[in-house]
Amino acid sequence: METHRAGSGSPRAGAEGVRAAVSRTLGAWDRALFRSVAQRHWPRGEGVLPRLSRSADHSKLWLGTAAAIVLSGVGGPRARRGALRGLASVAVASTVVNTVGKGAFGRTRPVLDEVPVIRRLKRLPVSTSFPSGHSASAAAFATAVTLESRGWGAAVLPVAASVAFSRVYTGVHYPSDVLVGAALGTAAAFGVRAVLDTRRPVPPAQPLVEAPALPAGRGLSVVVNPGSGSAASAREISEALPAARVVHWDPDAGSLTDLLGDEARRAAQEGGALGVYGGDGTVGAAARAALAHGVPLAVLPGGTHNHLALDLGISRCADLSDAVAAGHAIAVDVARFAPPRGRGRQAAAEPATEPQPESAKGASPEPGYFVNTFSLGAYGDLVEVRDRWRNRIGPWAAGLVAAVHVLRHSRPFEVRVNGRLRSLWLLFVGNCSYHTVGGGPGGARRFNLSDGMLDIHLVRAGRWARTRLVASALAGVLHRSPVHAAARGRRLQLAGIPEGTLCSYDGETAPSAPTLLIDKSATPLTVYRPLPGWLNGAALPEG
Repeated sequence: METHRAGSGSPRAGAEGVRAAVSRTLGAWDRALFRSVAQRHWPRGEGVLPRLSRSADHSKLWLGTAAAIVLSGVGGPRARRGALRGLASVAVASTVVNTVGKGAFGRTRPVLDEVPVIRRLKRLPVSTSFPSGHSASAAAFATAVTLESRGWGAAVLPVAASVAFSRVYTGVHYPSDVLVGAALGTAAAFGVRAVLDTRRPVPPAQPLVEAPALPAGRGLSVVVNPGSGSAASAREISEALPAARVVHWDPDAGSLTDLLGDEARRAAQEGGALGVYGGDGTVGAAARAALAHGVPLAVLPGGTHNHLALDLGISRCADLSDAVAAGHAIAVDVARFAPPRGRGRQAAAEPATEPQPESAKGASPEPGYFVNTFSLGAYGDLVEVRDRWRNRIGPWAAGLVAAVHVLRHSRPFEVRVNGRLRSLWLLFVGNCSYHTVGGGPGGARRFNLSDGMLDIHLVRAGRWARTRLVASALAGVLHRSPVHAAARGRRLQLAGIPEGTLCSYDGETAPSAPTLLIDKSATPLTVYRPLPGWLNGAALPEG
């Protein structure tokens, strides 16, 4: 048998020769470009770029930037989501670069002979050169933020590009190290986005109800709270619903409640719907207006907190456009709280469904409504302190200040819950059943918005009650905490509420009446909700 060995004339040898030639050419270009950067004078670069490069060590720069985005509140939920996804992308990019990239290529660092001493880093990295981890992290964070918030992206991208360039400027990387690292970081950001955004939306647990189809938002009146809206939000609404009527509330021109009522009345006359862009308080006021005038509600994602939009599966204005155009909507429970009508225990247990005449002696005031949560006790104090500081230091920082204030200064209160006297730090009532791993209301989701139930949580007073509660929540065993009790029911009777006790509902606060009955309105609210593509006639998802 004749054996052929690879020689100089074999195809394999020719391919290896081509790769070697390409490698030498690219390497020569890489070194030439590195030398050009080293020899060129960059005005004021010596005082900025080395420091910027050091600030990105261990992703400290991106951790600080993410904290600034979250605490400032600028850009709303999308900006916060971008910051968190940016950190996740940095983690992915760093893992890929440090475990795969640097291990697969043993490229040595550039020789610093041609780099001016003033540019060099005091502590030179000891890992291999290819690819650049700093560039990968910078590109990952900037790309993830830009995908969610163009405004913050415009601010972060130049910083990320400067960090990447600083690695060549200070002589610790070749240009190709930086370019490949940036490409890996960008891919990591898109990968994180793909994984998080391709989760199948939870389909409605309740059947669809009839709602007018409003193509391109024609017939939809959207009220924007200026505290939640911005130029970016207005552009997003106009792109998703170009034919909608968009009204920005001017606090100097009148109350938000009056504006919502006027727009709901207009929508009823035109056979359209009321839209709202704002936080929980704005959405709650819009729900009351829509319910009063019998029109559907379209909830757009805005404000510091918009829990109803989250539970509806709406994270962007575009998520709602197809639902509004097709008339896809569900019935949503609206919970109410008011002093019991009539007299005696039976009247308190069975509230009248028909309104009492205004001339009736001792007529009850109009009930309050909520679509998310109601609470008595410490949370009302937290909301008041948070709102007091919101405009000074931003909503998220104000929330931290308020939490510290409540933990230090709040006091328990006594109240009769369904006839039994209890000493409580907090009473929380959710509209419909909340579900979470820890069993408590914080960070939970609702999958059925018309189950007819109230999700009731009590935090009992006692020695170290608040500390024990926080520790249980952090450990993920809130449902086992001895100071926490939870139940679900259709109504809740409260009596003997101390004077001056604040109640909080959908982010708003007000002094509570001495006696309250909390139950559900007989008339549900019609709310537009996007459906998964496969429920709209698209192909079933694979896997």
